[in-house]
Amino acid sequence: MSFSLTVGGLPLSFPLIISSGVWPMDVDFWKPPYTDGVGAICTKGITLNPRGGNRGVRVWETHSGLLNSIGLENPGIDGFLKDYLPMLKGRSVPLILNLWVEGLEDLKVMMDKLKPHRDEIDAIELNLSCPNVGKESHILRRRVDELKALVGSLRELWDRPLWVKLSPMSPSLIDEALAVEEEGADGVVIANTWLGMAIDVERERPVFERITAGLSGPAIFPLTLRLVWEVSSSVRIAVIGSGGVSSWEDAVAMILAGAWAVEIGSVTFWDLKAPLKIVKGMEDYLRRKGIAHYKDLVGRAKGGANP
Repeated sequence: MSFSLTVGGLPLSFPLIISSGVWPMDVDFWKPPYTDGVGAICTKGITLNPRGGNRGVRVWETHSGLLNSIGLENPGIDGFLKDYLPMLKGRSVPLILNLWVEGLEDLKVMMDKLKPHRDEIDAIELNLSCPNVGKESHILRRRVDELKALVGSLRELWDRPLWVKLSPMSPSLIDEALAVEEEGADGVVIANTWLGMAIDVERERPVFERITAGLSGPAIFPLTLRLVWEVSSSVRIAVIGSGGVSSWEDAVAMILAGAWAVEIGSVTFWDLKAPLKIVKGMEDYLRRKGIAHYKDLVGRAKGGANP
């Protein structure tokens, strides 16, 4: 039974990736047994300058989900390169650097700082979808031209695997995915958290100071699955499904819908062994179906030969 495959230019031993913002930046967690079943790990979202994150409540549980308003708390690119990247040299899985930029100038400065460390980073995931910083309107407006400028510039500055993470809230998601492909990205991550909110009924006020927050967890899986189906039907580059996957059945469904790999996040908060459990479940499924490699499942629900 084989899971190894190059996805969006990045060789993976397993089609399961830890999504940005959930995994400890501690080298012990980047080695077995924590990485059993893990194909790669995304870092926290890294910005040009350090960010302290949002004030007030940051995490709130919902039915079958989790709302978060972390606000991209991170040490900035200099802090990451000085304190974290050297520590992660002993990792056993590829490192995907999640980058969040304010604009082209930020991007150019950050890439100049990354240039000496090119060989220490396996891929970049350009995050164009965080709902917990700036104004929510930045992910709710048509912004294809802005996106093309960022991705095109990054493609000129970075010759290794490049993925772009888009927002599920975009009114022009397929247009954005096509633009990402046109500008030379190797993969597109569909998607990020969905905008939601919570009200504390005792205080009679919104839970979060920003009012809205990002919803993740099993509740959003059917929504993300639809987007993966639609986007993978429109682009030729690799689609990486991200949103609500918490079981092997979810992972298989995402791949059947057209994803070449799957990112998981919230499920790891309650089960650090989730990656291995998901991979083992997928392995049993493939064996039962008589399928030698998971790549034969990609997009199969769209009309490929059924066993």
